[in-house]
Amino acid sequence: MEAWVSSANTHMLRPQTIVHAAWITLGLYWFFSALDTKKTAVNEATGSRIFRLAVMWPFIILLMTTHWLRIGPLAQRFLPQTSSVIWAGVGLTCLGVALAIWARWNLGRNWSDKVVVKVDHELIRSGPYRFLRHPIYTGVLLAIAGTALMIGEGRGLVALVLLAGIYYVKARREEKILAANFGEAFAEHKGRTGFFLPGL
Repeated sequence: MEAWVSSANTHMLRPQTIVHAAWITLGLYWFFSALDTKKTAVNEATGSRIFRLAVMWPFIILLMTTHWLRIGPLAQRFLPQTSSVIWAGVGLTCLGVALAIWARWNLGRNWSDKVVVKVDHELIRSGPYRFLRHPIYTGVLLAIAGTALMIGEGRGLVALVLLAGIYYVKARREEKILAANFGEAFAEHKGRTGFFLPGL
């Protein structure tokens, strides 16, 4: 019996290990790619950035904690804990991380974690930017949705809604800056791409 329990526990850890590895891969790629970006020409207000980062920390805690936040509605299951649901969540997480990395790679030295315009900033329309204006956000949100699916608890849904709201506000600010700097080129790009999803 003890051997069976040990085997079952090992099996249950595998999806979580894969999801954690996917998030670590994304974090490492972000860290090293951020070392080589263009200088900033138009910067985000300090207060706005501090507020946004402060709101993002609860997302990390909600999504990554395993024990002490499993209380009340945060611990309530919204899906059955079946193998198919768990592995669908793992697949969606990996898909989202892959999309975010692909988009970040296409953005190159124009990337910033702040709402800014870089010196010699380019309007990127290659890779996933052919279909989406904010594919990095789409990728991260897909990954969060996948992780929430794997967890199957209310805290995952809260994290998803929280970060979706943050990204929506940030993306709208970015579009105002891009429209002011690229004019008709951005208007044309906006007309043929989706915001977070193709065609939407």
